[in-house]
Amino acid sequence: MSSAEIITIGTELLLGETVDTNTRYIARTLRDAGVDLYRASTVGDNHERIAQIIREGIQRAEIIITTGGLGPTVDDPTREAVALAVGVETEFRPELWEQIQERFQRYGRTPTENNKRQAYVPQGAKAFENRVGTAPAFVCESENSVIIALPGVPREMEFLMKRKVMPFLRDRFELKEIIKSRLIHTSGVGESAIDTRIGDLEELSNPTVGMAAHAGQVDIRITAKAQSEAEADELIAIVEAQLRERLGHWIYGADQETLEGVVLDDLETRGMKMAAMETNLDGRLLRRLAGKGDAFAGGEISSSTFSADELMQATKNTCQAHHADVCLGVILVPGETQQTMHLAVTTPNEEKQLKRTYGGPPQMAPLWTVNLSLDYLRKLFIDK
Repeated sequence: MSSAEIITIGTELLLGETVDTNTRYIARTLRDAGVDLYRASTVGDNHERIAQIIREGIQRAEIIITTGGLGPTVDDPTREAVALAVGVETEFRPELWEQIQERFQRYGRTPTENNKRQAYVPQGAKAFENRVGTAPAFVCESENSVIIALPGVPREMEFLMKRKVMPFLRDRFELKEIIKSRLIHTSGVGESAIDTRIGDLEELSNPTVGMAAHAGQVDIRITAKAQSEAEADELIAIVEAQLRERLGHWIYGADQETLEGVVLDDLETRGMKMAAMETNLDGRLLRRLAGKGDAFAGGEISSSTFSADELMQATKNTCQAHHADVCLGVILVPGETQQTMHLAVTTPNEEKQLKRTYGGPPQMAPLWTVNLSLDYLRKLFIDK
């Protein structure tokens, strides 16, 4: 199986002025084609540093993909840096200059002299015509590796990856395998508790199993390599069945399913509507619930800090005001060393209250509170 590295180029990325979305797109595209991505890195607009990181990359991987630095200005150094990395000069390609001029004419503009810089590529490189922009892409090949330079503009990069790069890579490296992932979502339980139940699965080589912890939620990713999608699905299904058996009600969904979506779908199936009231959450709970289906009747954002008894009464009042069957009332109380969540739930059959503390980063407390409160409501209706 082929391996790859991604290099994003641009000082604006290092300064935090631009958000890198290219790496995510390229990584997923390579994954779907069965290419192992071992490393992604970012480097500023400096010829020597770019050349150095490319040289290091081709010692580890067969495929190096760069994005950015192919514009017409002096601070767009990728062409020269790639040439430096492979030990050649750059050369002017008249046909690329014609393509660039044609693109400008289509836009009703006239290219300036510095746009000619975009018609230069490393000697011996194969150019890819960019039909959605002015910067041609190119690939430098050696016996064991390829260096592919793509523009940094996401729309141009995505077009070239799909239309030019992936067909080239499939042919060059005879890519036949695929890599497929499935994300299993859990809530209301910590990463360490899950690890005690699935530790042996995390040691598998294919599929691989890994965890990512969030505030009030842990995701488990199953990733399979196979010759076909059907074979990958089968490998994933075997492991997923074991996860569901071991983790039970800790699991609330998979892939695109959300905690709020699962809760509201369940209530809708039962013919019930819910309302919500929140304090100190900046509208996060209501935004999560709004627009997710007919089961959400509405809610309130309160500035009051209630006692436990007052919270339950306020929750009942919200339920009545919105003609709901179920109401969730949540307050997050700030503290010096920890945050405290107070929760009240009223249903046609019962009233429940819960208190929990959070000692993590204060900025994550609202997300933790929303996830925990939704999960509490979800589990309240399990097997009922």
